[in-house]
Amino acid sequence: MAKNVKPTVSLTRSQIKWRVLWIGILLVFCALVVAPTYANKGIDWVNNKANLGFPRLPDKGFNLGLDLQGGAHLVYQADTSHVPDADKADSVEGVRDVIERRVRGGLGVAEPLVQTTKVGEDYRIIVELPGVADVNQAIKMIGETPVLEFKEQNNEPPRDLTKAEQKQLDDFNKQADKKAKAALAMSKTTSDFVSVVNKYSEDDRTKDAGGELGFINDKIYPEIYNWAKDHKNGEVGKDIIKSFDGLNIVKRIDERQVDNQTEFLVARVFVKTKQKADIVPPTDQWKTTGLSGKQLKRAEVTQDARTSQIQVSLNFDEEGTKLFADITGRNIGQPVAIFLDGQPISIPRVNESITSGSAVISGGFTLLEAKQLAQRLNSGALPVPVELISQQAVDATLGIDSLTKSFHAGLIGLLGVMIFMIIYYRFPGLLSVFSLVVYALLSLATFKLLGVTLTLSGIAGFILSVGMAVDTNVLVFERLKEELHLGKSLHTASEESFKRSWPSIRDGHIATLVSCVFLVWFGTGFVQGFAVTLAIGVLFSLFTAIVATRAMSRLVLKWFKEEGNWLFLGYGKHDSDVTNK
Repeated sequence: MAKNVKPTVSLTRSQIKWRVLWIGILLVFCALVVAPTYANKGIDWVNNKANLGFPRLPDKGFNLGLDLQGGAHLVYQADTSHVPDADKADSVEGVRDVIERRVRGGLGVAEPLVQTTKVGEDYRIIVELPGVADVNQAIKMIGETPVLEFKEQNNEPPRDLTKAEQKQLDDFNKQADKKAKAALAMSKTTSDFVSVVNKYSEDDRTKDAGGELGFINDKIYPEIYNWAKDHKNGEVGKDIIKSFDGLNIVKRIDERQVDNQTEFLVARVFVKTKQKADIVPPTDQWKTTGLSGKQLKRAEVTQDARTSQIQVSLNFDEEGTKLFADITGRNIGQPVAIFLDGQPISIPRVNESITSGSAVISGGFTLLEAKQLAQRLNSGALPVPVELISQQAVDATLGIDSLTKSFHAGLIGLLGVMIFMIIYYRFPGLLSVFSLVVYALLSLATFKLLGVTLTLSGIAGFILSVGMAVDTNVLVFERLKEELHLGKSLHTASEESFKRSWPSIRDGHIATLVSCVFLVWFGTGFVQGFAVTLAIGVLFSLFTAIVATRAMSRLVLKWFKEEGNWLFLGYGKHDSDVTNK
């Protein structure tokens, strides 16, 4: 008979108790996440009795897929006959992106499934809308051709000013003019321009730098540039310069040559003026310019030759070139917004008037961000009409019935496994039941917190992972039987069973996780849902079997007699000195 050797255990009795306590706390937390209704009833009772005002727990349900919640399954065919072959895939992806934003925003569908597929030479878009009651509204919204618009800031008040409002505007600008004249007069009597800035300037950004505006060219602050090119360094303006944002007293500081252009470094005293729109703000921040996706020939991802910065280039047709030149010419230094289906997708700042019909949008894009913006621009620039070729409504009653049956099947299966484990493995089986409860609550709480969309296939993945969790316990307990047959003490046999079964458990779970990765990667829809729930379940089965079951086993072994214990299959000689007290 093998010699009964005590394994080395670094955990004290106190540490084991703390581990079990933390597992218990985790169990309670997960139970509150999964089923907060009962906890909220208790909170309401306490608040009513003691008037303490404890907040209620969030009572959001699980995200249910189309097959459980009901909704609409739509299949569209994209008409790409007028799109160049090289652009077809990107154009359809752009339309897919538009449809997804439409159903998320306009229809309020939190978890839609919108994906593209190719059947022969045809491009199709599959749309699944869980919980949508008005299918006709969804069809109408999805079927519209994407609308791309270029808009500029709206500085036009929605109505004429009243006499009182006009007086308010005039009085403000008179005071601004008076203040600017005082600053100009002071600048003529002192060589310390910074003191003038500190006393009068209303631009905090430049005021903190002594009024320094930075290097400007004929595209940025053209009024100030035109003054600076006719004056010398150190010279202060003798007149007030009006710019689009207010009144300026300017001093030229320096000059430099950049790319065959002259730029000037200036400092200014800035006094803000008001426009009519400042008194009566426009109802809409942006106004249309007449430039739309119809005049945009192409948008694509490019790279700056000098800085290697990722950017998106735009190319307009002849009509668009003229419109874009007018828009950029009157909005230098101002933003121009690009809207798709009424939502801004980019708001670049205009640095100069662009008359060539070609422009770039920069702004620290990642490659993925630039590609997405180009797709969105092209979805409006190259409209791809879509035709509904299949429509299927899923009855919500069928979904509830399926969910109820799935829940009952899973519950019956789980209870059956628990009963089998207790009968066959006795007290170790009882520990595995505790482990399975922890596992189930952990998995369900994770599904809820991460917003995993549950479908019938996803529930199947979860139930399959229950089998994985049980299998892990079976490997441990079968090894425990072997160790007890060798005459080892309960504690020694328990520690050895976890240690020696670990390689098999690890390899089996890794193999399953690798399969899940490939299913998520290459699969679609229900297959991905199955893989996600299975992967989450497999990870938690490792935790519960190796951590939860082991911690409980270490805690309770001290309670049993030394040998012939029926609860441990009648084997083993208890070693009462294996852990530190």
